[in-house]
Amino acid sequence: MPRDLFGDVTRPSITVGTRKWYTVPLSLLSHSVVVAAVVIVPLLATDVLPAPWEQIENPYIIIVPPTPPQPPPIRDHVPPQPLANPDAAPVVAPEGIEPERPAPPPDVSWQNSTSTVIGDAIDPNLVAVALPPPPKPQEPVRVGGSVRTPLKIRDAQPAYPPLAIAARIGGSVILEATIGADGRVTNLRVLRSIPLLDQAALDAVRQWEYTPTMLNGVPVPVIMTVTVTFTLK
Repeated sequence: MPRDLFGDVTRPSITVGTRKWYTVPLSLLSHSVVVAAVVIVPLLATDVLPAPWEQIENPYIIIVPPTPPQPPPIRDHVPPQPLANPDAAPVVAPEGIEPERPAPPPDVSWQNSTSTVIGDAIDPNLVAVALPPPPKPQEPVRVGGSVRTPLKIRDAQPAYPPLAIAARIGGSVILEATIGADGRVTNLRVLRSIPLLDQAALDAVRQWEYTPTMLNGVPVPVIMTVTVTFTLK
């Protein structure tokens, strides 16, 4: 009974095809003949293939020689220019600027105790001597100590203003006067003022004159105080 169970497997009743023993070798041989025909026949028929290079007349290869390099252009030798320095002083005079005019000659005087001038001819023995600069004006000094008060040599009485008389105004006007080296009054300044009497006092003192004040034998200007008194009668 068990043998019958596996009988269908060990001895199948159905067969696939009707293949014989010579089927496989024959198939391999036929395939080899077909492959050989496909590969070998074109190789044997190379004489039949066209040859395009045979149709070209006198075929040749043109060899073009390489172009030689061009020589560099010849340039004129130019010396190198130094770099411009903006802080350097210019060496070329700018245009549009006039040259400086020479300084005027110094003022000289011709003196020679033995020289003579005849007409337009000048004695060649003359010597040019530059005049010394003028002395600076002497500053005024105040009266006092070794500087004595100058003496008045010309007097002028002040005119009493009518308005001051009507207002019954009197008193003393004190002025600071600068007396020049020649004794004349050169400058006045009011130290104590009476408005209605100041101008009359200034007008009178400007007319006064004094003796020159000497200092070390040289007349000098001095500064002194002057009092002008107005008294009602």
